[in-house]
Amino acid sequence: MRWFLTLLVVTGVCFAQRSANLTAPASSPAPSLVSFSSGALIVQRPSEYNGDWSALRLTDERPNSGWATAQGVVIHQVIVIEMAERSLLKSLEFDTGSIDGPGRGAKDILVEVSDTGAGDGFKKIAQVSLADKQDNQTFFVTAQVPGRWVRLTVQNNHGASDYLELMDFRAHGQQLTTTNFPDVSGTYSTNYGDMHLKQDGTSMIGCYEYSDGLLQGGIERRVMRLTWRQSTPSEGPAVMVFTADGRYMIGLWWYKGQENGNGGLWWGEKKSANVGTCPHWSGDIQQQMAKDLDEFGKTRVYGIIFDTDSDHIKDESHSTLDKIVALLKAKPALKLSVEGHTDSTGTPAHNQDLSERRAKSVVAYLTAAGIGGDRLSPAGFGATRPVQSNDTDLGRAQNRRVELVKK
Repeated sequence: MRWFLTLLVVTGVCFAQRSANLTAPASSPAPSLVSFSSGALIVQRPSEYNGDWSALRLTDERPNSGWATAQGVVIHQVIVIEMAERSLLKSLEFDTGSIDGPGRGAKDILVEVSDTGAGDGFKKIAQVSLADKQDNQTFFVTAQVPGRWVRLTVQNNHGASDYLELMDFRAHGQQLTTTNFPDVSGTYSTNYGDMHLKQDGTSMIGCYEYSDGLLQGGIERRVMRLTWRQSTPSEGPAVMVFTADGRYMIGLWWYKGQENGNGGLWWGEKKSANVGTCPHWSGDIQQQMAKDLDEFGKTRVYGIIFDTDSDHIKDESHSTLDKIVALLKAKPALKLSVEGHTDSTGTPAHNQDLSERRAKSVVAYLTAAGIGGDRLSPAGFGATRPVQSNDTDLGRAQNRRVELVKK
């Protein structure tokens, strides 16, 4: 694919000047503004060993997965990350604890930010020197420069002649803007065949040609969280991030039960605004929820979004909720348990209370829309039933969800 191949181009830039190592702050705020879960994308890739050692792994917040160069490439590798929003970075974190061999860990790194574009306008915010084979190496920036693009120039490693490796990069600070994101409905050419996506508010459904694949989930700005299911049979979660114009996407997918693994790569380019269809897909969100309830007894809903640490439902979630109302009105005998799930942030007692309140908020919306209260039962499970690891923002976002379970 033209876009994906373009990202694989290796660019070498030499920087001679070094500064002293910076002092690490005691702690860093969350989330990371350069991480995949926040909607950041790598738009210029360095040399890569293969897909399992792609530079994308630098932004997945998993210290056991990371980036490695092709054999013999050990100096001057450039990586450019486009953040989801214009931001002001204040601290940086690097992991090298799980590098695959002695001396391969990245050592001297120049960090720059641009407010202009991915190719120019960069200003230095830090020059760091990393220890070999050590996680959570944290540094303050030496200059706070607002911008959207972050460039890492990895100048060398700790002496190995075969590979250059870096496992994870995180950056914390302040997001300065919040922009609306275009509707991404359409047909995409992907590495798993054509994908047909239909967006309705924050809800997403779709299909893809490989193994009669089906998709259902939600989107918040440029981050799409899905559950995929194939005729093999197999299923699991996926997370996709779109470029700012909505034309390209790249993501990670996992098999159910293997969510703590590195995940496979999934990428695509928009070929048409026409959603299109697959022979095995109805193309209707309400019908897809009904089908899941009939076949599996439950449906996972990511299109219901709440304010942070709150049971207040965001307005953009109303179209998803209205689809549930229509489903219940079309099936008057259907009774549902509305289940709230949180991530592990906070105490178990707080998470339990929050999940219960969120489930009750959904039930309140449905009953206000004319659904009998005797058909709905709110239930909260806190963080006790995760579908992804709670160790990363990416996993925590997957765990925050509402599930409808047939009674």
